[in-house]
Amino acid sequence: MSLDELRTLIARHAGRSTAAVDGLMLSAQDRPTPPRAGISDPVLAVVAQGAKRLVLGDRVYDYSAGQHLVIPLGLPVSGHVSQASSQCPMLGAGLALDPAVIASLLLETGSDRGTRTPSPGLTVSDAPADLLDAFVRMIRLLDRPADVPVLAPMIEREIMWRLINGEQGALVRQIGLADSRLTHIGRALRWIREHYTQTLRVEDLARMSGMSLSPFHRHFRALTAMTPIQYQKQIRLQEARLRLMSSTEDVATVGFAVGYDSASQFSREYRRHFGLPPGQDAARLRTEPREEAAAASATPW
Repeated sequence: MSLDELRTLIARHAGRSTAAVDGLMLSAQDRPTPPRAGISDPVLAVVAQGAKRLVLGDRVYDYSAGQHLVIPLGLPVSGHVSQASSQCPMLGAGLALDPAVIASLLLETGSDRGTRTPSPGLTVSDAPADLLDAFVRMIRLLDRPADVPVLAPMIEREIMWRLINGEQGALVRQIGLADSRLTHIGRALRWIREHYTQTLRVEDLARMSGMSLSPFHRHFRALTAMTPIQYQKQIRLQEARLRLMSSTEDVATVGFAVGYDSASQFSREYRRHFGLPPGQDAARLRTEPREEAAAASATPW
């Protein structure tokens, strides 16, 4: 019954503002969509109807009605709606994961077991009924804005508590711990995102994360499915695409601006990642600004 009501609520509210409930996101698609690349912030995503596919490095994750996905870090992912139609649209909901809320629950309950075990950066599981029920009550608040200030924080804590004690609990608990491997790797990811144009020294990232080089490489790849250099490349290419879409800079200028020393290398890697040379892709982006801007900025999960 929770899944049925979740479908009804998402269908009614998708496309409208969800700003009243902080961190809540809803989506509805009546057809399969092309892959959309982006940097995802930490999020819990639930599919109520249809199916989606997410790609992280060389890993592929499929999730469908009644399943949920946890993304614990800012990861460069590519995602698309794989099953949807006008009769049966894809309906999904997301909730931002707040490390402070998770940390508060861990502190109050002492639920920090299992946080040292390395785990992949993405996980898909069946959504238990109590998690779906809490999501339903969160979305209902969109119809009762006067209740949001009091009830939304309570329901958010309940959702985080369900995650902590669920199948993905070990991964979620790491989000709230200041000394977890996930938190240390997250510190390195943030540095790369903020300094993506600079020359990357993996030794410095390992030191910043409080690890020696070999464990840093192992944990970084386990969580992101890529090396630090590959992660930086993803950030550079996505930033380059945004620049091409929103400015009139030429291809070489954009390549140099995001950290490439060679215009030809930039063009090769851009084409390999996005399927078109940067000049052709830029022309397409500028010809269809509304559609492509929405695609570029849409949440990939």
